[in-house]
Amino acid sequence: MDKVKMLYEGKGKKLYSTHKESILVAEFKDDLTAFNAEKKGSESGKGELNCQITSFLFELLEKNDIKTHFIKRIDSKNILCKEVKIIPIEVVVRNVATGSLTKRLGILDGKVLPFSLVEFYYKDDALGDPLINDEHCKILDITQDVQELDFLRHQARKINSVLKQFFDSKNLKLIDFKLEFGKDADGNIILADEISPDSCRFWDKDTNEKLDKDRFRQDLGNVKLAYEEVLNRILS
Repeated sequence: MDKVKMLYEGKGKKLYSTHKESILVAEFKDDLTAFNAEKKGSESGKGELNCQITSFLFELLEKNDIKTHFIKRIDSKNILCKEVKIIPIEVVVRNVATGSLTKRLGILDGKVLPFSLVEFYYKDDALGDPLINDEHCKILDITQDVQELDFLRHQARKINSVLKQFFDSKNLKLIDFKLEFGKDADGNIILADEISPDSCRFWDKDTNEKLDKDRFRQDLGNVKLAYEEVLNRILS
């Protein structure tokens, strides 16, 4: 399906309209950003890797009764997806303490959490995507329906259960990850955006080697090789 007009360009993808109403093309970019886009870079081939990883994982989730915006992968860098109105909440699921959680609460880096923690962050780059709670969501008029927020939490935990078990079988620890949801033309809340090493933290089960965007954040190098390793394990 041909791209008609670019509707949006984000840090990791471009969205294009098509000749079919409510159907978009998402093109994965090679760009890398960190720390709210304060650090920028590019890695040739990263977009193709994220496209393949996201396509596989969205298909996996669909098979496990998680409704997503994903329709199909068109080619190496593009997927066809349903148009949604994105809910301005980044839903973060944490299984192991690292990153901002350790800094914020003083929890030892690498500590396995007693339960999977689900947090909400307000999607606003100008504000640095601050941590928010249900009452903030009402004040910001994101939603006045507490049931919608409960649904996001429930879906996040369900997705975590599927992915954590899957990655464990591939000798990978799913440390934490970010999800975005949107409402389709019928008002249904479905999973959108992507699931990739850009939005997840993966550690090797045996060595704790980082196989995600932390390699860019922390100047560890071999970013593309890490993403390739994740894809290879997924497909194995």
